[in-house]
Amino acid sequence: MKTRHVFSTPDLATAQATMDAARDAGVNDADILLIARSDIELESIPNERKEADTDLMPAALRGAGYGGAAGLLAGLVAVVVTPIGLTIAGAAAAAAAGAMVGCWASALMGSALPDPIRRKFDDQIRQGRILVVIDGDRDLLTQAEASVLARTAGAVLLPFDAPKALA
Repeated sequence: MKTRHVFSTPDLATAQATMDAARDAGVNDADILLIARSDIELESIPNERKEADTDLMPAALRGAGYGGAAGLLAGLVAVVVTPIGLTIAGAAAAAAAGAMVGCWASALMGSALPDPIRRKFDDQIRQGRILVVIDGDRDLLTQAEASVLARTAGAVLLPFDAPKALA
Protein backbone atom coordinates (compact mmCIF):
# COMPACT_ATOMS: atom_id res chain seq x y z
CA MET A 1 0.00 0.00 0.00
CA LYS A 2 1.26 3.46 -0.85
CA THR A 3 1.64 6.08 1.83
CA ARG A 4 1.85 9.86 1.50
CA HIS A 5 4.48 12.20 2.89
CA VAL A 6 4.25 15.97 2.58
CA PHE A 7 7.10 18.49 2.39
CA SER A 8 6.59 22.24 2.71
CA THR A 9 8.77 24.45 0.50
CA PRO A 10 9.03 28.26 0.42
CA ASP A 11 9.05 28.66 -3.38
CA LEU A 12 8.81 26.89 -6.73
CA ALA A 13 12.60 26.48 -7.08
CA THR A 14 12.81 24.65 -3.75
CA ALA A 15 9.77 22.55 -4.71
CA GLN A 16 11.54 21.61 -7.96
CA ALA A 17 14.71 20.67 -6.05
CA THR A 18 12.59 18.57 -3.66
CA MET A 19 10.98 16.76 -6.60
CA ASP A 20 14.41 16.14 -8.18
CA ALA A 21 15.77 14.70 -4.91
CA ALA A 22 12.73 12.43 -4.60
CA ARG A 23 13.13 11.22 -8.20
CA ASP A 24 16.84 10.52 -7.59
CA ALA A 25 15.82 8.42 -4.56
CA GLY A 26 13.65 6.28 -6.85
CA VAL A 27 10.21 7.87 -6.56
CA ASN A 28 8.18 7.53 -9.75
CA ASP A 29 7.42 10.87 -11.41
CA ALA A 30 3.66 10.13 -11.34
CA ASP A 31 3.84 9.79 -7.53
CA ILE A 32 4.92 13.40 -6.96
CA LEU A 33 2.26 16.12 -6.72
CA LEU A 34 2.19 19.79 -5.73
CA ILE A 35 -0.35 21.71 -3.69
CA ALA A 36 -0.29 25.50 -3.43
CA ARG A 37 -2.49 28.56 -3.09
CA SER A 38 -4.80 28.89 -6.11
CA ASP A 39 -2.98 31.90 -7.61
CA ILE A 40 0.36 30.05 -7.45
CA GLU A 41 -1.18 26.89 -8.94
CA LEU A 42 -2.71 28.82 -11.83
CA GLU A 43 0.48 30.69 -12.70
CA SER A 44 3.27 28.24 -11.96
CA ILE A 45 2.21 24.61 -11.58
CA PRO A 46 1.43 22.37 -14.57
CA ASN A 47 -1.88 20.48 -14.45
CA GLU A 48 -0.27 17.04 -14.22
CA ARG A 49 1.40 18.07 -10.94
CA LYS A 50 -1.73 19.36 -9.23
CA GLU A 51 -3.45 17.39 -6.49
CA ALA A 52 -7.25 17.20 -6.62
CA ASP A 53 -8.97 19.90 -4.61
CA THR A 54 -11.67 17.65 -3.20
CA ASP A 55 -12.13 14.39 -1.34
CA LEU A 56 -14.42 13.08 -4.12
CA MET A 57 -12.75 9.79 -5.11
CA PRO A 58 -11.81 8.54 -1.64
CA ALA A 59 -15.31 9.42 -0.40
CA ALA A 60 -16.92 7.60 -3.34
CA LEU A 61 -14.85 4.49 -2.66
CA ARG A 62 -15.70 4.53 1.04
CA GLY A 63 -19.39 5.02 0.20
CA ALA A 64 -19.38 2.14 -2.27
CA GLY A 65 -17.85 -0.15 0.34
CA TYR A 66 -20.15 0.83 3.17
CA GLY A 67 -23.22 0.98 0.95
CA GLY A 68 -22.44 -2.42 -0.57
CA ALA A 69 -21.97 -3.93 2.88
CA ALA A 70 -25.24 -2.42 4.12
CA GLY A 71 -27.08 -3.60 0.99
CA LEU A 72 -25.65 -7.10 1.33
CA LEU A 73 -26.67 -7.25 4.97
CA ALA A 74 -30.18 -6.07 4.12
CA GLY A 75 -30.38 -8.59 1.28
CA LEU A 76 -29.24 -11.48 3.47
CA VAL A 77 -31.76 -10.52 6.15
CA ALA A 78 -34.44 -10.51 3.44
CA VAL A 79 -33.33 -14.00 2.32
CA VAL A 80 -33.66 -15.32 5.88
CA VAL A 81 -37.11 -13.81 6.34
CA THR A 82 -39.19 -16.39 4.47
CA PRO A 83 -42.39 -14.42 3.71
CA ILE A 84 -40.43 -11.98 1.54
CA GLY A 85 -39.10 -14.83 -0.61
CA LEU A 86 -35.94 -13.09 -1.79
CA THR A 87 -33.27 -15.32 -3.36
CA ILE A 88 -29.49 -15.13 -3.10
CA ALA A 89 -29.52 -13.29 -6.45
CA GLY A 90 -31.84 -10.76 -4.84
CA ALA A 91 -29.36 -10.32 -1.99
CA ALA A 92 -26.61 -9.67 -4.54
CA ALA A 93 -28.85 -7.13 -6.28
CA ALA A 94 -29.51 -5.43 -2.94
CA ALA A 95 -25.74 -5.29 -2.34
CA ALA A 96 -25.17 -3.74 -5.77
CA ALA A 97 -27.95 -1.20 -5.20
CA GLY A 98 -26.52 -0.34 -1.79
CA ALA A 99 -23.06 0.14 -3.30
CA MET A 100 -24.43 2.45 -5.99
CA VAL A 101 -26.45 4.55 -3.55
CA GLY A 102 -23.56 4.68 -1.07
CA CYS A 103 -21.09 5.67 -3.78
CA TRP A 104 -23.38 8.39 -5.11
CA ALA A 105 -24.21 9.88 -1.71
CA SER A 106 -20.61 9.81 -0.50
CA ALA A 107 -19.31 11.29 -3.74
CA LEU A 108 -21.70 14.20 -3.34
CA MET A 109 -20.46 14.82 0.19
CA GLY A 110 -16.81 14.31 -0.77
CA SER A 111 -17.02 16.80 -3.63
CA ALA A 112 -17.85 19.51 -1.11
CA LEU A 113 -14.89 18.75 1.18
CA PRO A 114 -11.30 19.77 0.50
CA ASP A 115 -8.83 16.91 0.40
CA PRO A 116 -7.21 15.95 3.75
CA ILE A 117 -3.84 17.56 2.99
CA ARG A 118 -5.46 20.89 2.12
CA ARG A 119 -7.55 20.73 5.31
CA LYS A 120 -4.62 19.91 7.57
CA PHE A 121 -2.10 22.37 6.10
CA ASP A 122 -4.39 25.24 5.13
CA ASP A 123 -2.26 27.75 7.05
CA GLN A 124 0.88 26.69 5.12
CA ILE A 125 -0.97 27.04 1.80
CA ARG A 126 -2.35 30.47 2.72
CA GLN A 127 1.18 31.66 3.56
CA GLY A 128 2.17 30.91 -0.04
CA ARG A 129 4.22 27.79 0.65
CA ILE A 130 4.19 24.99 -1.91
CA LEU A 131 3.53 21.50 -0.60
CA VAL A 132 5.26 18.59 -2.31
CA VAL A 133 3.30 15.33 -1.85
CA ILE A 134 5.22 12.10 -2.38
CA ASP A 135 3.51 8.70 -2.61
CA GLY A 136 5.31 5.40 -2.15
CA ASP A 137 5.88 2.41 0.08
CA ARG A 138 7.51 2.94 3.48
CA ASP A 139 11.04 1.98 2.40
CA LEU A 140 10.97 4.23 -0.65
CA LEU A 141 9.61 7.15 1.37
CA THR A 142 12.37 6.71 3.95
CA GLN A 143 14.98 6.94 1.17
CA ALA A 144 13.22 9.90 -0.43
CA GLU A 145 12.92 11.71 2.89
CA ALA A 146 16.66 11.31 3.56
CA SER A 147 17.51 12.47 0.03
CA VAL A 148 15.23 15.50 0.17
CA LEU A 149 16.36 16.66 3.61
CA ALA A 150 20.05 16.16 2.76
CA ARG A 151 19.95 17.91 -0.62
CA THR A 152 17.25 20.55 -0.34
CA ALA A 153 17.61 23.56 1.94
CA GLY A 154 14.21 24.97 2.85
CA ALA A 155 12.15 21.79 2.49
CA VAL A 156 10.45 20.81 5.74
CA LEU A 157 8.83 17.44 6.35
CA LEU A 158 5.31 18.03 7.68
CA PRO A 159 3.58 15.69 10.16
CA PHE A 160 1.47 13.77 7.66
CA ASP A 161 1.79 10.04 7.16
CA ALA A 162 -1.39 8.59 5.75
CA PRO A 163 -2.25 5.86 3.27
CA LYS A 164 -3.11 6.98 -0.22
CA ALA A 165 -6.76 6.35 -1.01
CA LEU A 166 -6.21 5.34 -4.62
CA ALA A 167 -2.96 3.38 -4.73
